[in-house]
Amino acid sequence: MNRNASFRIVLAAGLVASLLSACNTVKGAGRDVESVGRAAERAID
Repeated sequence: MNRNASFRIVLAAGLVASLLSACNTVKGAGRDVESVGRAAERAID
């Protein structure tokens, strides 16, 4: 395997890892927003 192909594989693996961690972060942010919404509803009631 030449150096260029190895670089592409490493780059692709890093990109996939970044995308997976970003999805997890967005999911967590969505949960936080949902939690704040529930707390606001309880405060209003």
